[in-house]
Amino acid sequence: MLKTLAPDTLAWPRRAAIIGAGTMGLGVAESWLAAGVALTLVDVAPEQTRLAHARLAQRVQKHVEAGLVAPTVSARVASMRRADDIASAVNDADLVFEAVFERIDIKREVLGAIEAATRPTTLIASNTSSLPIDDLAALLRHPQRFLGMHWFNPPEWTPGIELIPAQSTDPQVVAQARSFLQAIGKRPIVVGSGPGFVANRIQLALFREALACVDDGLASPEAVDEIVRSCFGFRLPFFGPLQIADMAGLDVYRDVFGILERGLGERFQVPEALAAQVDQGHYGTKTGTGFFSYTAEEREQLLITRDRYYAALSALMEQLQ
Repeated sequence: MLKTLAPDTLAWPRRAAIIGAGTMGLGVAESWLAAGVALTLVDVAPEQTRLAHARLAQRVQKHVEAGLVAPTVSARVASMRRADDIASAVNDADLVFEAVFERIDIKREVLGAIEAATRPTTLIASNTSSLPIDDLAALLRHPQRFLGMHWFNPPEWTPGIELIPAQSTDPQVVAQARSFLQAIGKRPIVVGSGPGFVANRIQLALFREALACVDDGLASPEAVDEIVRSCFGFRLPFFGPLQIADMAGLDVYRDVFGILERGLGERFQVPEALAAQVDQGHYGTKTGTGFFSYTAEEREQLLITRDRYYAALSALMEQLQ
């Protein structure tokens, strides 16, 4: 169930604005309304804002009926402010979330309008999934209060959010945004501003190889998706790829890379960081050191915890299917 807080529970922000009322903007709006944030919504034109407000009300009502959201959130949607333009939406906001189309020219216009109407201390966040954050920050007169805040679809339910500071971002701004997101039940992760940041870079690498398996005639799209869901993807709610490699054995991973490189080419060349670990005798949990370090007690506890998590997830999948 979406985390619901009483109004005024949060020390910050007292008031926020969302610019752009598409899928991501409305999902973030639902999360913030549930958290008790006083929110103003604005889209490209007053009629578009009115229609977006109606879509949000329908969306929340369906979630209430499904038992996913507290009924009080519907009342908060009904009383939410709508604005006719950006200036009136942001003039008293502590936090402004820009969620417009992923085009630098559109973002330039919107960010300029936001900055012209906000206080210099207002935190401005962009929901870009790929545009360089330093390029966006350069559009502002006060870039120290700006950062990327990359939510994932569906934003109400996906816990992870990439926070991407620009080189000019004040570290206190990052800390403030992180504390807010944690308070509403999200899991913010601070990352650097490389192409695609981190999540999309990994996700698209996975997609590329999944599609290659279909193109090579190894499996149907249905089979590929089932393999990801029920094999290595089964682990991913609990452990990331580096710790999974530690538990499997980095020496094993190096050997598998060798087989793949011989069969599929240099894109599967053994990564230097992996080879260096193995050359030093760091094989992961079985030696106590890999990408992470483990005492004997921590190693045993990790394996027990892993088994408990996997058994619970297996039972949940059986229940839901």
